[in-house]
Amino acid sequence: MQLLVIQRIFGLLVMVFSIALMPPIATGLIYGDGAVEPFVEAFVLTLGFGFLLYLPVRKHRKELRLRDGFLVVVLFWTVLGIAGGLPIYLSGVYDISITDAVFESISGITTTGATVIVGIDNLPHSLLLYRQELQWLGGMGIIVLAVAVLPMLGVGGMQLFRAETPGPVKDTKLTPRITETAKALWYIYLGLTVACCLAYWLAGMSFFDAMSHSFSTVAIGGFSTHDASIGYFDSTAIQFIAIVFMLLSGINFAIHFIAFRHRSLKPYQRDAEFRTYILVLFIVSIITVGYLQFMHTFDSTTESIIEGLFQVVSIGTTTGFTTAEYYSWPGFLPVLLLYVSFIGGCSGSTGGGIKVIRILLLVKQGVRELRRLVHPNAEFPVKIGKKPMPEKVIEAVWGFFAAYFAISALMILLLMATGLNQETAFSAVAACLNNLGPGLGDVGRNFSSINDPAKWILCMAMLLGRLEIFTLLVLFTPTFWKK
Repeated sequence: MQLLVIQRIFGLLVMVFSIALMPPIATGLIYGDGAVEPFVEAFVLTLGFGFLLYLPVRKHRKELRLRDGFLVVVLFWTVLGIAGGLPIYLSGVYDISITDAVFESISGITTTGATVIVGIDNLPHSLLLYRQELQWLGGMGIIVLAVAVLPMLGVGGMQLFRAETPGPVKDTKLTPRITETAKALWYIYLGLTVACCLAYWLAGMSFFDAMSHSFSTVAIGGFSTHDASIGYFDSTAIQFIAIVFMLLSGINFAIHFIAFRHRSLKPYQRDAEFRTYILVLFIVSIITVGYLQFMHTFDSTTESIIEGLFQVVSIGTTTGFTTAEYYSWPGFLPVLLLYVSFIGGCSGSTGGGIKVIRILLLVKQGVRELRRLVHPNAEFPVKIGKKPMPEKVIEAVWGFFAAYFAISALMILLLMATGLNQETAFSAVAACLNNLGPGLGDVGRNFSSINDPAKWILCMAMLLGRLEIFTLLVLFTPTFWKK
């Protein structure tokens, strides 16, 4: 373990993050909202902390090893989540506690979108922008951005990229150099954000709201500048814009890159994960809309279609925007939608959940085991498209699946031990581990009413979900620390 190299890189990353505090400062000055001072204080403290880490080890320039990359990623996301709560706490908004400030920050940077703040409409513009900005930075991963920047400072990035990038297959690069790969991903991410912002603006949002919601839409975050979320605008056009960009952001960004490079839609047609992703959302949408109409939940068929489709896409992609109180919908619908969030977006997207590719592999593996019962001696490769998947990938997916639900069960029990009821505990863990946001029961509207120990447990759930379980769990194994 190269601790001095890790310290140098970590210090650099913290200093890079301090730059994220500049836009809220500028926003506060423009709007004169009186909330500039907390961000200035947080900027000085964050930059100073990073500099003090970096200065003593600035000459230690060595290539990162794989284990070093894992440690840097986990340290950065954990410390960033805590440090990100500093301006929220210093703002003193609604006498917010340290626990709530850290919870809000980690929820933002992990793109979960679970909030403890009630009265969002009355927050200063600088704080509103900061919450949205946290999600935007977390959406593609600040580490990926750093991969594009740090090589200029003498730090290689492949280990960081492999440790942070979501999905079961992480070694595929879009371009020969990892720096160019990171840049390609960010160009696509930035392009979608700008397009989404302009679409919202043209549909009737103010420019501030359009920019803020484009950040959380493309990041699949779910934070809003209003307590009523997207429902505040009461606009069908805005809902459809959100649906389109949530769908796009839930697709593997590598597919976007290849399609853009070749100016063709064929990469989408050929991708088995994309087809499964669309099929799942389509089937669940049909069920949801049909049941809403059957139960006469809304006054018209049109309203049932719009509200049903919006909530399915929002929850299915783990965005978490709301236009209706889905948790009070009739029958099995709330639980069905929560189950869909376990599937989540595609690998390599900004979505949370288990990821479509893993679910697809699990289904295909299940089918293979059934065929083996009939033909014990036959060889049945598991294929995605026409490509056989290596057995080590199948084993890794099974391991991930087991760990995911073991952790879910443990955290549900821990939350119930703090006093939460079964419905609230189950949905809170699902919402945070899947980086979804809204849950059921006491966490349907927000997470303000639950106790502090439960919030810290859910902070861990959000980090585990964002780093896809193993990146964080590997640090707790004796093997990781052996020389």
